[in-house]
Amino acid sequence: MVSEAYPRDLVGYGRHAPDPKWPGGANIAVQFVINYEEGGESSILDGDPASECLLSEIVGAAPWPGQRNMNMESIYEYGSRSGFWRLWRLFTGLKVPVTVYGVTLAMARNPEAVAAMKEAGWEIASHGYRWLEYKDFSEEEERKHIREAVRLHTELTGERPQGLYQGKPSINTLKLTQEEGFLYSSDSYADDLPYWIKGIDGKPFLIIPYTLEANDMRFATPQGFNAGDQFFNYLKDSFDELYREGAEGAPKMMNIGLHCRLVGRAGRIAALRRFLEYVLSHDKVWIPQRIEIARHWHEHHKPETI
Repeated sequence: MVSEAYPRDLVGYGRHAPDPKWPGGANIAVQFVINYEEGGESSILDGDPASECLLSEIVGAAPWPGQRNMNMESIYEYGSRSGFWRLWRLFTGLKVPVTVYGVTLAMARNPEAVAAMKEAGWEIASHGYRWLEYKDFSEEEERKHIREAVRLHTELTGERPQGLYQGKPSINTLKLTQEEGFLYSSDSYADDLPYWIKGIDGKPFLIIPYTLEANDMRFATPQGFNAGDQFFNYLKDSFDELYREGAEGAPKMMNIGLHCRLVGRAGRIAALRRFLEYVLSHDKVWIPQRIEIARHWHEHHKPETI
């Protein structure tokens, strides 16, 4: 028997997705995210039970309970010391706007990088206070982290974040995102377009989905990209197909996820440069920040029904 109280939406827009009405009649909205996490990852220096083990050059890395992993730490340090600046030069040089998912503690440990983000006019959304598994936190502990993320983010950047991508969310994250006054959440991979949900107190709340596939994290996963040309070809195929769909009357959104310590390497960023130049060679492309997508959706796609 199918439960009427089933909390998941497996239908979405169905066969007739709405025309997003992207500015300028664009066939596609292409949105670039730089995840700034270096300095906010798991570390016994910050009282965590084990060292970090995810998204690095170390194949098959495992947490080291109670021990520092010096190799892992230095790989993350590469992201903040070098990779970030390579990405910053690329995007500012091509005048392509970016949304940063900023882990707040990581940003606090590199004020110069934060100043560069602000100088470039990038949106700095929240990636949480720490880059941790919030499924292991109580609701109150996670609430404290989100509130501290907002407080410290505001202190560091001069304004509070409007979007939250916790990244490793719990079952409570979406509710807490709304309670703490965010305009949108990106803790979803469920669609090619933004969508409204029935939020707390029955009020509509905006979801702007993200991606784990058009994402340089696949350089660090067993089934992923081994070389830059694989990354470029995947991004190009995704763009071409979505651009075609848009030309046929069904425009969509394409998210690209980037990490300073991954695509920030010279042997990988060349592929990203080729893709950026490819996107810029097309007409009818809108390259917004996520906050611009949120404002566009609020203005042009008000939730009459959920």
